[in-house]
Amino acid sequence: MTRVEQLRDLETAKQVAALLEAENARLHQRLEALVAEVAWLKGEDAQAHLQLELTQLKEQLALMQQRLFGASSEKRGARPPKPPRAKPQKGHGPRAQPELKVQEVLLPLDEADQVCGLCGSGLHAWEGQTEDCEEITVVERSFLLRRVKRQKYRCGQGCAPVTAPAPPRLIPGGRYSVDFAVHVALMKYGFHLPLARQERLYGREGLGVEAQTLWDPLEALARHLQKSYEALLAEVFTSPLIHADETHWYLLDKGPGTKWYAWTVASPDTVFHRIYPSRSGATARTVLGDYAGVVLVDGYAAYQTATKSGADGPCPATLAFCWAHVRRKFFEAQKFAPACKEALDLIGELYAIEADLPGWYALEGEERQAALAHRLTVRQQKSAPLTQRIRDWAHAQRALPGSAFRKALEYMLNLWAGLTVFLTQPQVPLDNNHVERQLRDMVIGRKNHYGSKSKRGTEVAALFYSLIETARLRGEDPGHYLRRAALAAIENPGTVTLPKVQG
Repeated sequence: MTRVEQLRDLETAKQVAALLEAENARLHQRLEALVAEVAWLKGEDAQAHLQLELTQLKEQLALMQQRLFGASSEKRGARPPKPPRAKPQKGHGPRAQPELKVQEVLLPLDEADQVCGLCGSGLHAWEGQTEDCEEITVVERSFLLRRVKRQKYRCGQGCAPVTAPAPPRLIPGGRYSVDFAVHVALMKYGFHLPLARQERLYGREGLGVEAQTLWDPLEALARHLQKSYEALLAEVFTSPLIHADETHWYLLDKGPGTKWYAWTVASPDTVFHRIYPSRSGATARTVLGDYAGVVLVDGYAAYQTATKSGADGPCPATLAFCWAHVRRKFFEAQKFAPACKEALDLIGELYAIEADLPGWYALEGEERQAALAHRLTVRQQKSAPLTQRIRDWAHAQRALPGSAFRKALEYMLNLWAGLTVFLTQPQVPLDNNHVERQLRDMVIGRKNHYGSKSKRGTEVAALFYSLIETARLRGEDPGHYLRRAALAAIENPGTVTLPKVQG
């Protein structure tokens, strides 16, 4: 039986949704009869119980339809107008293109046309005078079969001949260069183009190659970069604050595949992905290791399990929780409970305070300490009283058990200790959006090539996503970085090369 999440065709999905809606209506009627019967047997108020059950079901159905077919934005009302620019740009004039190579083309008159139309005498070129315009064009990519000939030398005295050294090779005796493998990796993991589509694209450009053949240099490149990838985890754990999150990833080795999970930890300038078959608390414990700083996460219970005492001992990290997830709960419940507007307004005030605070990670020494001290002072003076207002408001509310409003209140209050860590730890932001942005490439890639065909494929995917996204965070071109790191590792196996922080 095909699962709903495996549907790819829009019309089929619409038909399934219609069937589900009809089934929901039938189940509502059946539930109404059963609840009334049970309440009558118990001698309780059937109408009150029925109303409670129906309210919960309507909320669940509305939320399901919103998630399936509604907009994903959580914006409330119109945005405030942006402040005017100092020099407003009028119209849609041509943008400067300083990165493009410039090719000058001089167009002369045909020799037959070099005659004056008025007097009939010959025309001659007016030196230095042209009428100019610009156009942006495309030069098609081309693949080149490079034949490398290593010059041999012989000694006049009959000694052993000498041959010029060989260039670095991605695979000993292989046909594909480091530059080619880097290009394939960027297309697949940087721009989400599956190998099968690359095969068709390159065929149009004159290169006959199969998807499996493209995988071979890709996997070889990953082997050369393995040590650099492993070093990223140590880089992440040097930060006093990390973000953690996870998303599903399919292993397509049998039938429709099995659901694995991409686990991510990220510092402000480094990302490290791993793909595991489980989403358990034990896996979360493995992911966090012995990290002893602050870990910003959502409300997923596995992270809380990982920091509790167990067979392997608790992870020493301190958990901080995400206010964006709290806000999302109240945003979804607002349709059914108008009182949520007050919570959303108060959370909005928290974010307004944060907008005026200085960043700290890019600073060093006394400047960093001054920025952290300022953040702590402002939060204690402004944010602490505001969070207390939010908590007092939550305790004063009354909501039906099982309702979206009740769940939002319980979600926030159950995580309260972690939600207020930011008041005493100035390096902690309000939300976990940073790591969710770093997971975006994996989600897009998952949609385009559906997952990995083997366990080794999951390892290679995690490696390239980690290295490419870290290079982007640090401002280095991912292609230049991969080439630099690969050549260093080929020349000296085991060499660790990390992306450079630009600027």
